[in-house]
Amino acid sequence: MFNKVILIGNLTRDPEMRYTPQGTSVCSFGIAVNRKYKQGEESKEEVTFINIVVFGKQAESCGQYLNKGSSALIEGRLRENRWETDDGQKRSRHEVIAENVRFMPRKQGAPSGAGTSEPAGPPDEYTDIEPF
Repeated sequence: MFNKVILIGNLTRDPEMRYTPQGTSVCSFGIAVNRKYKQGEESKEEVTFINIVVFGKQAESCGQYLNKGSSALIEGRLRENRWETDDGQKRSRHEVIAENVRFMPRKQGAPSGAGTSEPAGPPDEYTDIEPF
């Protein structure tokens, strides 16, 4: 079996940091992935929202350097969570468990952090974070 996901998208919300009882860092955030296509003569765009979970040192870096609107390349695996609500309804949700997160550069012509509440971004040595 093979379970590999590669996505490039923009964060839809600021990362949320938490820690397991054993002290492992866990960072969660959502990304939006766009797909443009033609339907007849009309151009259309489809947006998919995906939840991402990162563990360990990468989680700490994501929590420190990423924020809403940041672009990232995510490599990981797809996981489905299933649970039952208090009233007996069955629920499920897919998420990507990130094995590698790469911070994407800012768009050309947009100064880092200028006119926004975003920090200037990670130093160059953090743009490629290796898997844990």
